[in-house]
Parts: sequence; C-alpha cells; structure tokens
Amino acid sequence: MNPTHTDPAGVNRVQASRMSVEEIARRLEIGRLAVYAMLERGILPGIRLGRRWIITRHAYEEWERTCGARGGPGLPTQTEVTVVN
Repeated sequence: MNPTHTDPAGVNRVQASRMSVEEIARRLEIGRLAVYAMLERGILPGIRLGRRWIITRHAYEEWERTCGARGGPGLPTQTEVTVVN
C-alpha cells in the first residue's frame, strides 16, 4: 500500500471510510447546519477535532440502520413514544 492509501482503482480508503457533512445532509435531505446541530447535540455519531467533525461511514450507517436508537448493556432503549395533548 502506498503512503496515500489509494487502492489500484484510485479510491482513497481513508476518505471512503468517512462521511462528509455534505454527504450526510444529502442523505437525510436536510441542510448542513442541521447536520452540525445534530452532531453537537450527540444525535449523530461523530468526533470533533478542533473545528472539524469526523464521522465514520460505519458509525453513520449503524445509526441510520437503528434509527439512532442506542441500545446495549446498561443503556435503556425506548421502544415506544407516547404523545400527550
């Protein structure tokens, strides 16, 4: 593997394993500022490095697959929502 981590087809593996805010905004059909707000609130999985957000494709796709529900040992999962007027 060469220093840029580019495979023979010319795909940068590091970039392929991460998602941009713009890509997430397109997939969710919302604006970039809404994506940043969701990242800040912890709704979307991401790590902030300075002014930059790192969102791995695996974490985002898992979030998308589970509709953002966080389950697992020790974490309560809300399966039902009650709306009161």
